[in-house]
Amino acid sequence: MICKLQYTSVRSEAMGIGWSTDYPYAGINLMTRLSELTPTPVTRDESGEPNYWVVRLTDDALFKCPMLMGSDVGTIGLSTREAERLGEYLLKGGFLWVDDFWGTPAWEQWSSQIHKALPGYEIFDIPPEHPIRHMMFPVDEIEQTTNIQNWLRTGNVSERGADSPHANFRGIADDKGRLMVVMTHNTDFGDTWEREAESHEFFIRLSPKGYALGVDVLLYAMTH
Repeated sequence: MICKLQYTSVRSEAMGIGWSTDYPYAGINLMTRLSELTPTPVTRDESGEPNYWVVRLTDDALFKCPMLMGSDVGTIGLSTREAERLGEYLLKGGFLWVDDFWGTPAWEQWSSQIHKALPGYEIFDIPPEHPIRHMMFPVDEIEQTTNIQNWLRTGNVSERGADSPHANFRGIADDKGRLMVVMTHNTDFGDTWEREAESHEFFIRLSPKGYALGVDVLLYAMTH
C-alpha cells in the first residue's frame, strides 16, 4: 500500500537523516492503525507486519505503488531521469506525500525538485474544506509536531524557531483537480506514528491528530 521513497540527498538538514527518516515504523504503524480503524485490507508479511516497500524512482516497482511516502525531502536531489519518472507516475494516477522538512532552505530545495517533475503545476495551500481533510476524520487544523527527541529535550514543537512558525499543508493537483502530491512542511507527522509507544505524553498530545490526518490521506490516495 505504502512505498517509501528512496532518494539521493544533495544537502543536509539538522535532525534529518535523508530518505530513511522515520523508516520503517512510521509506515508500518500507520498501516496497522488504518487496518484497525477501517475495513481496508492491508497485506502482511510472514511475521504479521504490514508489507512496506522501499523504491527508487528508477525502479520498475514504482508503478505498482498506490502511494509514495517521502521524508526529509528538503535534502532531495532528482536527476533528469528521476524527475521524468516521478512526473509520469503522478500524472498516471500515483500519489506522493512528503513530510518532515523544515524551514525556508528545505522548502526551496524541495519545491525546486518537485517542479522538475511537474513543471507548470502550481503548489497551493490545501483549504480546510478540501475532501482530503474529511475522508474519515475532520481535520480542521494541521498540527505542528516534532521528533520525539526534540520534544523530550525542549517541549517545543517547532524545530527551526522563527523559520518554522506553523505547519503548512500544501498540495499539487492534476488538471481534473485530483491531488497528486501533498506536503506537510514544518511538521513531522511521521514521528506521531513511528514513536507512538515511546512516551505516553507524546502519544496523548500528538498521535491521535497525527493518525487522523494519516488515515484521511491514505483513504484519499486510494479512492481518487
